[in-house]
Amino acid sequence: MTTAAGAAAHPATVLLGAQAGAVALPVCDHYSGVEARMRKSLALQAEMAQEFGACVFDVTLDCEDGAPAGGEAEHAALVAELALSAVPGARVAARVHPVDHPAFEADVAAIVGRAGARLCHVMVPKVESVHDVARAAQALDAAGAPALPLHALIESPMAVHRAFDIAAHPRVQSLSFGLMDFVSAHGGAIPAGGMGVQGQFSHPLVLRAKLDIASACHASGKVPSHCVVTEFRDAQALRQAATRAARELGYMRMWSIHPDQIRPILQAFAPPPQDIEDAAKIIAAAAGADWAPISFGGQLHDRASYRYYWQTLERAHRTGQVLPSSVQPYFAAPPR
Repeated sequence: MTTAAGAAAHPATVLLGAQAGAVALPVCDHYSGVEARMRKSLALQAEMAQEFGACVFDVTLDCEDGAPAGGEAEHAALVAELALSAVPGARVAARVHPVDHPAFEADVAAIVGRAGARLCHVMVPKVESVHDVARAAQALDAAGAPALPLHALIESPMAVHRAFDIAAHPRVQSLSFGLMDFVSAHGGAIPAGGMGVQGQFSHPLVLRAKLDIASACHASGKVPSHCVVTEFRDAQALRQAATRAARELGYMRMWSIHPDQIRPILQAFAPPPQDIEDAAKIIAAAAGADWAPISFGGQLHDRASYRYYWQTLERAHRTGQVLPSSVQPYFAAPPR
């Protein structure tokens, strides 16, 4: 039998099953569209990567809301320049205009055509169907980035209805929920409070949409990304929303629109310290038993529960938590 983490087969290789090959992403996706804020976001990302020893959040450079009317081409060129200037190992994405916007093709050509190799993905807003995803994928292919993933922003009742088909597209890594556009799309049927930090967790139509998107993602091994909290100066509200998204609604990621939101999101999506300790002990014991069933704390564990505890350790790593020494070697080298 094997006892050391480095001597055993890697858990990511051994623990196959329904989630084998599922997408894993940083738990925070930080958006900025004004030049000064984009530059500060990239600098903060580099600083926190040094602090945590890993890139713990994505920076998405925004064209849809960031580009001034009539200045779309200049803004796209700036986004490409900033992506190219990011430090090695940085995770930088771009949100382009919707596929039916006149600037969409030019966005992709300017940003992906020039900086596609430095992007981790492209976010496409206002996706209504899998046909929009296919059109976006074709544009990325034409720009010379046939392997670049797509993230889709779901913002209407019809898009929610089609979320399972959209999530199943092979180029899609993640679905995000566009809360404010979703509420507005109901023509006043959902009150304005549905966009607030309380209403978005209590109004039945909003809550149902969030659950449908999360379920669609998990069905295809993709990452559901929770919507913004616009009350960005209310740290307690942000923490509560992030915690509920992670623990009650099945979300694995969340948007940030202000630097002060990043750390609370990391904390909310990180496993509790005791869960990390238990997961490390169970995975170490499982490896020592060559992944046969074991008894731990008076409970039976086998590969089904091993998979859960391994995913707990992966999430801890993605959120910059300190891992117990028994499992640290698993994160020092890629799976074999």
